[in-house]
Amino acid sequence: MNMIVCVKQVIDPEAPPASFKIDPSGNKVVPPAGVSPVVDPYAEYAVEAALKIKDASGGKVTALSLGSNQLRDIVKKPLAMGADELILLEDEAFDGSDSWSTAYGLAMAIKKIGEYDIILCGREASDWNAGQVGSGIAEILGLPSVTLAEKIDISDGKAKVQRKTDEGYEVIEISLPCLITASNEIGEPRYPTIKGIMAAKKKEPVVWKPADIGVDAAQIGASGRHTKLAKLFQPVREGKCEIVEGEGLEEAAVNLAVKLREVKVL
Repeated sequence: MNMIVCVKQVIDPEAPPASFKIDPSGNKVVPPAGVSPVVDPYAEYAVEAALKIKDASGGKVTALSLGSNQLRDIVKKPLAMGADELILLEDEAFDGSDSWSTAYGLAMAIKKIGEYDIILCGREASDWNAGQVGSGIAEILGLPSVTLAEKIDISDGKAKVQRKTDEGYEVIEISLPCLITASNEIGEPRYPTIKGIMAAKKKEPVVWKPADIGVDAAQIGASGRHTKLAKLFQPVREGKCEIVEGEGLEEAAVNLAVKLREVKVL
């Protein structure tokens, strides 16, 4: 069973909100000073899903990440968790991509890898939360796909996927090869062991440039965007507190009801 897991280095979503800054001229987020990036937490669920399949059926897990200036100590986390190989698509040409140009670059790399049974992605990325890249990869590669998987069972060349829905869940059977996006219900990502961390330190990632995967330069990064970001801004949140008083609880409750009707809450 050959599995490819798409991961991503992102700004730590747990960083204090006040530390985030926007560059309005470039419509970009300025990385918070002194805050280390992390592997996208949603992608870690996809890694965990692949490792669960590997634990049950054996096989190989290859982590694949696209971007520039990817910190080795950060992006090696899938290796420390138990993945077998890490491939980095690393070049400034990949910067400024949207969901489509990211999916295109990853799909071309997957074509180069060649042998795979399952491609796994997180349900979305914690920086843009678009949730489109996984489906985009499946479309480009012509693969069947299932989103929001909370359980995956493999047998007889097929995947039985239990996927999350607003009403509960549904079970879908899909032929391999396929693409699956993992939801957080798949199970908490395992912690890297000391042995895993030490093994990851010894492994060097494979680094591919755009020319290595045969991409059309006009289709990757900012050049390949299919969307235009009109404005990126931090919302201004303001609050006002007004104390509603009364001679007793009953009068205070009446005064509160009157006030809520005045502001059209009731």
